[in-house]
Amino acid sequence: VCGVCACWILACDQLTMAKAGGISGLLKSKAKAGKKVVTEAELQAKDNVTVDDVLSLAEPTESYLCKPSDNTCGIEFTAFKLRDLDHNITLFEVAKPEGVEFEEGADDREDPTGRFVPYDFPPAFLKLRNVGASVTFVVGDNPVNNFTMVERHFFKGKLLKSFKFNFPFCIPGSSNTCEHIYEFPALTDAEVEDMVSSPGETKSDSFYFVDGKLIMHNKAEYAYDSANDGAES
Repeated sequence: VCGVCACWILACDQLTMAKAGGISGLLKSKAKAGKKVVTEAELQAKDNVTVDDVLSLAEPTESYLCKPSDNTCGIEFTAFKLRDLDHNITLFEVAKPEGVEFEEGADDREDPTGRFVPYDFPPAFLKLRNVGASVTFVVGDNPVNNFTMVERHFFKGKLLKSFKFNFPFCIPGSSNTCEHIYEFPALTDAEVEDMVSSPGETKSDSFYFVDGKLIMHNKAEYAYDSANDGAES
C-alpha cells in the first residue's frame, strides 16, 4: 500500500488548555476566550464546514458533520497507540488487520461504522500528565495538501480542551505515522472521582480537513472505571 513512510512528532497547538487548575481552570480559560459560538444545527445547514466553524462549537456533536463518501482522498487510519511519556509505558494499542474493510450503511451521513470508538481506561489514566498518541494513516493515489486534524474534548457537555494538528503535505500512496504530544492538567481528587463515576460523559469530536474542506468526522466516548490497567512496558 505505502510508498514512503513519513514520521513526525508533533507538539499540539493547544487552543484551550491550562497547565494547572484542573477542569475548573480549563472552563475559566474558555470563558475568558470569548469566541463566537456556533451550533451543530447551523453547521449541518452549511455547504462547507471550516476549521474555524468546528473550533467554535461549544458542545459535542450528536451526529456527523460530513459523510463517509466525503473522504475523497482515500485517507484511512490503520493503527493507534497511547503511551505514558513520563514512564515509557504503552497504555493502549490497536491496529487494523490487513485485508479488513469497513462497510458503509444505507444512510451515508449517519452511518457510524468505523467512526465511533468507546474507550475504557483505568482511573489512574486521569493522573497522567504527558501522553503520546501515535496514529498511522495511509493516503490514496493523490497528494494531500494541508491535512488538518482538530480534536475537541468535552465533559458533561462542557469544552475541556481543543487541539489542532497540521500536516503540510502527504505523499501519494504513503503510510504516515505521527505522535501527538498531550500535556494534561492536574485534576483534583474530586474531579477525578466525578469523571470516574460518569462513564460516557467524557466525549470527543475529531475533525479532519484537506485544504480547508471537512472530509472526515469521528467521535469517541470515554470511561475511566476499567479494572485493567492495560499497561505494557
